[in-house]
Amino acid sequence: MRIAVSGSSGLIGSALVRSLRADGHQVVRLVRRPARTGDEVEWAPGRQYVDTAGLVGCEAVVHLAGAGLGDRRWSEEYMREIRNSRVLGTAAVAKALASLDVPPKVLVSGSAVGYYGDTGDRAVDEGAPPGDGFLASVCVEWEEATAPAAEAGVRTAFLRTGLVIARGGGAWDRLFPLFKTGLGGRLGGGKQYWSFIALHDHIAAIRHIIDMETLSGPCNLTAPEPVTNREVTAAMGRVLRRPTPFPVPASVLRLAIGEFAGDVLSSQRVLPRKLLDSGFSFAFPRIDEALRAALR
Repeated sequence: MRIAVSGSSGLIGSALVRSLRADGHQVVRLVRRPARTGDEVEWAPGRQYVDTAGLVGCEAVVHLAGAGLGDRRWSEEYMREIRNSRVLGTAAVAKALASLDVPPKVLVSGSAVGYYGDTGDRAVDEGAPPGDGFLASVCVEWEEATAPAAEAGVRTAFLRTGLVIARGGGAWDRLFPLFKTGLGGRLGGGKQYWSFIALHDHIAAIRHIIDMETLSGPCNLTAPEPVTNREVTAAMGRVLRRPTPFPVPASVLRLAIGEFAGDVLSSQRVLPRKLLDSGFSFAFPRIDEALRAALR
């Protein structure tokens, strides 16, 4: 297949490109500069521009681009960047696909479990309504921005992604060094649920969604057994064989990372109902297995 990928330099995007190319698929990458090679497509999400000529012949498009949530403190300016990078970028891609004489069969577009807001102890699947707060509102607009592609007949799926366990990027890449030095500990009260997924399973799930013609709409990309932050802390201690004596009080976390602390401390107990019902099998469904896979 010929598959276009945005966000291909990020943690998930780069792993997906490697996986697809290893199996002989032709991958074209969306880049924010003039294309230099035949496997690049120029786009400028802020200007709503995509060089559609480079998308001709693509059977699938995977759209993963967006500003990192933990890259900076959440000033009003950066919150606008978080929103615009997702909503405007997705709208640009969706409109470009809709304009093609022969659009791709499927658009797999990024989203996040932030859609559900704080669910507390309540388990939710794809049928749950959106929650409250900044990230929930961003996710709603993010998913709605795919409408032009869906209206053009492109099967469209949303990747409501949990916390990806991996090295080389993302939140967990920052946690591993702390725990390895014995400085790790629970965050806040530790009772909040973290819906995680191993990077290997995330990539496999994206490819499963591309191949499964029956899958569309929201798809939760989370392991089937969410765990609390306290349980994550204990698992990190077991896997790394380090003590975890230093809890981080909620007040200190808010002082350190600002508004983002509210989402770190919120509880999201999210289940991957549609993946499981479609026959997807997780290689690393439990937290200890996912941690060991990342460290390998």
